[in-house]
Amino acid sequence: MTGIAGRLLGLSLTGLLVTACGGGGGPFASRDVPLENLDAETIYQRAELELETDDPEEAAEYFGEVERLYPYSEWGRRALVMQAMAYHRSGEYESARSAAQRYLDVFPAGEDAAYAQYLLALSYYDQIDDVGRDQGLTFQALQSLRTVIETYPDTEYARSAVLKFDLAFDHLAGKEMEIGRYYLKRQHYAAAIRRFRVVVEEFQTTTHTPEALLRLVESYLSLGLEDEARTAGAILGYNYRSSDSYQRAYALLSNRGLSPEAAGDNWLAAIYRQVVRGEWL
Repeated sequence: MTGIAGRLLGLSLTGLLVTACGGGGGPFASRDVPLENLDAETIYQRAELELETDDPEEAAEYFGEVERLYPYSEWGRRALVMQAMAYHRSGEYESARSAAQRYLDVFPAGEDAAYAQYLLALSYYDQIDDVGRDQGLTFQALQSLRTVIETYPDTEYARSAVLKFDLAFDHLAGKEMEIGRYYLKRQHYAAAIRRFRVVVEEFQTTTHTPEALLRLVESYLSLGLEDEARTAGAILGYNYRSSDSYQRAYALLSNRGLSPEAAGDNWLAAIYRQVVRGEWL
């Protein structure tokens, strides 16, 4: 591993120990000494010490000072991406995004550009744990994660971004399901169908697709649209025959004297034909 992520604290801690043994210089110098009187490496080491003692907010401030006082130095470049990391660690996501984006703007070909882009993506991703949150953050996370994957495909960050992209994509489908269930429970069937249809058409690779098809069976049966209900059941059976969702859909259809099979000419019938040809899912 190269760049900031690979040497995050290891090399600097060795330097800190040597400095400490040397008698009070470096990051252990008096806090009364103005930072302007310290060199870039000393301020940087002080920032790392704050990270090691679990004070990322203070570390971010020191990294920021390195960049402010020595903006064109190697230490200033390193400090910028480390400031983004420190802000992220402290949960100050907007500040983390700002620092990471600044690094990318100033050093687009820098050795830590991949890490900066990954931090930018994480600063969105780590705010979407709850599907009830603003989904704009999810879209931003997906966009930023895609940038990591496409721009830095051979890095460890791309491999991690792929996993997080799938989870973020699943969050979006989960939000559609949440709203669809809300409408279904209140018997607003047309509104519910619109939400479940989005999952089936746009989020078919997520874990929510089997339930979406089940809910479509429920909704269409409630509206008396048997062809659509049967076709939704057929798609469910073709792809998820062993799932609980299929068993429940099959029971619903059987209670009406219906079987799960493609019927009529509707959007689900078109999807069913694609499924049979292997062009979908």
